[in-house]
Amino acid sequence: MKAKCVDHICIAVKDLAAAKRIYEDTLGLELAGEYVADSEKISVARYYLGDVALELMESTTPDGDVAKFIKNRGEGVFLISYRVDDVVAGLNELKAKGKTPIDDKPRELLGNRYAFITPPKEMCGVLTEIVDGKFDPSE
Repeated sequence: MKAKCVDHICIAVKDLAAAKRIYEDTLGLELAGEYVADSEKISVARYYLGDVALELMESTTPDGDVAKFIKNRGEGVFLISYRVDDVVAGLNELKAKGKTPIDDKPRELLGNRYAFITPPKEMCGVLTEIVDGKFDPSE
């Protein structure tokens, strides 16, 4: 598997409205869109810096992964997502190398297939995701 580029970076935040103001006022970012992913228990504001997306993510429930991350580590970079040609092939290649991916099969959201690969401790403390497809907020 070869990562082609960084697709997006997610930042876990306690208050999405406040975080949007900070990033828009400080960096001049323009909101590209917002969505709620019930399957991941998150509300997201998405921005683009060139071809790379920046997502500010707020948990929609106290038991969501983003809420747990903030409780344990505070706000900050939650994950980095890398674009690959084929998520299934990537997962299979990782398994062939003796790795145990977090996800056995891809998840699907907004036109993308994605999977969380090795636990963060195996990637220098960073939750890492691979993604294929084309982001489509209408799906």
